[in-house]
Formats: sequence, C-alpha cells, structure tokens
Amino acid sequence: MKNLIYLIVVAILCIGCSDDFLDKQPLDTINTENYPQTAEELVTVVNGAYQPLQRPKLYNLRMWTSDIMAGNSIVGAGGGTDGIETQDMSNFITQPDNAGVLDLWRGPWPGILMSNIVLETAPTLDIDEAIKNRSMGEAYFLRAHYYFILARYFGDVPIVTVPLNADDDLFPPRDPVNAVYDLIISDLNKAIQFLPPKSSFGQSDLGRASKGAALGMLAKVHLTLGNYDEVITLTTQVEGQGYALNINYYDNFNINDENSQESMFEVQYASDGGFGFFSDENQASWTSPFMGPRSSNFVGGAFGWNQPTQEFMNQYEAGDLRKDISVLYPGGPDFDGNAYQSSYSTTGYNVRKFLVPLSVIPGYDNSPMNFPVLRYADVLLMKAEALNELGQTNEAQNYLNMIRNRAGLDDIETGLSQVQFREAVLKERRLELAFEGQRWFDLIRVNNGQYGLDFLQSIGKDNAAQKHLLFPVPQIEIDRNPNLTQNLGY
Repeated sequence: MKNLIYLIVVAILCIGCSDDFLDKQPLDTINTENYPQTAEELVTVVNGAYQPLQRPKLYNLRMWTSDIMAGNSIVGAGGGTDGIETQDMSNFITQPDNAGVLDLWRGPWPGILMSNIVLETAPTLDIDEAIKNRSMGEAYFLRAHYYFILARYFGDVPIVTVPLNADDDLFPPRDPVNAVYDLIISDLNKAIQFLPPKSSFGQSDLGRASKGAALGMLAKVHLTLGNYDEVITLTTQVEGQGYALNINYYDNFNINDENSQESMFEVQYASDGGFGFFSDENQASWTSPFMGPRSSNFVGGAFGWNQPTQEFMNQYEAGDLRKDISVLYPGGPDFDGNAYQSSYSTTGYNVRKFLVPLSVIPGYDNSPMNFPVLRYADVLLMKAEALNELGQTNEAQNYLNMIRNRAGLDDIETGLSQVQFREAVLKERRLELAFEGQRWFDLIRVNNGQYGLDFLQSIGKDNAAQKHLLFPVPQIEIDRNPNLTQNLGY
C-alpha cells in the first residue's frame, strides 16, 4: 500500500480532484459508463478513495494544524501573511472566506465520491468474493471517516451516498448532524463485517483499512457522542485484534517502522512520487519540511510551522520520555548531530516527532513519513476515559498507566475523583497524541465543548466563543448552492 499511487483511478473515471475540478459544478458527477468492471479496476477505485487523505486539504496540512487552534502551538512559519488563514483560525476570527476552512470543507468530498462508486459498483461484479468484500469494507470505512471529519468541523452537512448524475439534485441541503452520525455508525458497522484483520495483510497491503481500524474508529465516534458503554465494548474488541504498544514511543514516528504493531490506521506517504510537491498528486509528506526549524539545516525545507507554546511544554512531567521524541528544545538531545537553538523558533521550541533528517532524506519534497490517524495508545486512553465516566475509575487506571509507564512515568496516583481522573486522561491524551491533530476534537467534545472554551480562555484566546466550536460553511459554497445554510454566528 505504501508504494501505491492512488490517483491512477482518475484516468479511468475521467475525474480530476484538483482545485480546478472543485471549482466547477456539479462537484461529484460521474460518467457511469466508465464504472469499474474487473477486480483490478475496482481495487484501483478503492485506492483512489484513499488518496484525498494524503492531500494538504486534509492530513498533509489542515488536520495537524488543528493543534494550533487547540493551543498546543502557534503557526510560526515566516511571519507576516504566511499561514494567515491558520493564524485567523487559531485566533478565532475565522470568516466564511477563510482558505483553510474551504480546504476542510472540500477535502473529503472526492473520497466520498470514490467510496460511493465502489459501494454502488462492487455488489454487481462477478469477481473474487474476498476482494469484493474487502473493497466494500474499505469504502464503508473511508466514507465514514470522511463524514466524521466533516461532522466534527461543520456539524450539519449534505449526505450523499450515491454518485450523482446530471439528472440528480446537484444542490443538496445540509442534513442534521445526528443523521450524519447515524450514517457514520452504520458505515463503520458494515466495515467491521467486511474488513479482514490487519494480521491477514501482506506487505503490499499494509496501510489499508482493517477490521481493527474500523472498530477503533467506531469507538472514537461513540466517545465523541458520549456513548461510553459502546466505547468499552468496541475497545475491548480491539484488544483482541493483536495490537500492542510499541516498546519505544519513538517507533511510532520511525520511517523504518511504519504500520507497526501499534498502528491501526495511518495515511501512507512515499518519497519521490514523481509529482510536484504542492500538487494534489504528490505522494510525499509535508510534515517534515513544514515543521522543521526555520533557518536550520536539520531537514529539507524547514519552513518552521507548528511551534509548541511554553504552556504546552510546561505540561511535561520530569522524566517523560515523550518530550525528547516530540519536541526540540534548548538543552535537549541533538538532532542528527545538530544542537537545537531557541532562536530557530519564536516560541523557543519546534516539533520533532515528524522530522526526517537531511542525512536520511536530502531534499524537501520527498519525505516518506506516514501520518498517524489512529494508534493503539489512543484506544487504551479511550477505554480509560469511558471506564471513568461510568464510575469504574479504579479499572480505568490500568489503561492510563499503560501509557504512562511506556512514557517512563510512574502510575497515576490512586484515590482520584472522577473529575480529577478525567483531567488526568485528557492531559495524557494531549501529550501522547501531541501534534497528531487530536487535541482540537478532544476540546470540543467534552462537556459539549465547554471544556475547550474554558481551556482556550485560560491560555488567553479570549475570542473563543460557542460559535467557534464549528467552522463557518464557506461562503463560496453557499453562493453556488442556494440550499446550503450558514452555521450560527457567522
């Protein structure tokens, strides 16, 4: 899977997924005469359904910059208007014409389209049942994941479950977010039934969605909705799927150990894909060049984005092994033989965990570093949180301590109240999953988002208000589709 170039499907379906395509109406029509007819063609369309995950509109930029909104870091970059859309999002002055918001709205739809094509076509094909079932499982998983992104960022969104043709309604209204979650849950339950376990994949298929990934993603959906009994049931099933924590935290970000025993789902990248670095077809990761310390020779590119704040750094306990892996700081371990200097960053810190040194990858445009979407550590923390919310705090400690012990920390103190333990789990999630695009979603789901608003106010983000728990619907999309409505307050 690592070496697949997902966009081959475009040649078959005569669809582009570039900005030019997305600037046209209708947004997701398809020539049905070019539907896949063979198992090989079906798999190619499935591969195409993964490809939007790789793009800057999602995991190559926008998803991880949500940690900047969440207060873990600042934009950094080159100053001035560099990353101005992310600065506005993190300062909570976002308007409906924000370019980052437009990316997040548009990013999932090509993947939803490809998934819909698979789900409409696969049942009619006379092909190997194992390939058919796996393909349908992947499509259900991916469609659910794309809609999960949309629901958490925008709330109500149009539900489109079939490829649209010229005779269809090309201007769908927004459906209630509860209906969107019903679809997500239904799709993930179907994915669980169709997908094989990760252990059954050969090397060429590692990185595809698996039964464990679907179970873990469904647990995260139920955690978001506060369905804690479901979270415990699902995370317990994940525990039976053969996953395990890597012995070393670093191995989650080691390019020589991708799709490891802890990895449940990660976006696949490859070096030297043969496409332009800033094009949609690009196969290389942006994390290393974008997060590398500016004015240093640590990595190729070194654009200096995503600089951790002092408040974030203060959260590390003495002896936390994750600190040296996750961040660069003065006095910390050298990076590829280079000592870090506080002058490399406006905060005095940079992200380390996604950097690929120049001695390994000499250019800026070919980092193969995968991006973690779901790790087993996340599942263990989800179970700890759910157990605590159901009053089983003593049992919850065991799962929290697995994460703390791997980080070199002692067991959490006993006798904590439910509220105190909740805070401990959320802090552990913040440090364990730092800069992986998870913190924002934790902020907005706990106590209906009030947890996040209280935190943001406490670190000086005084503009943060209830309306900011959702993004505005991009004005350009409302102008083109008169059936779309705007979120409250924008």
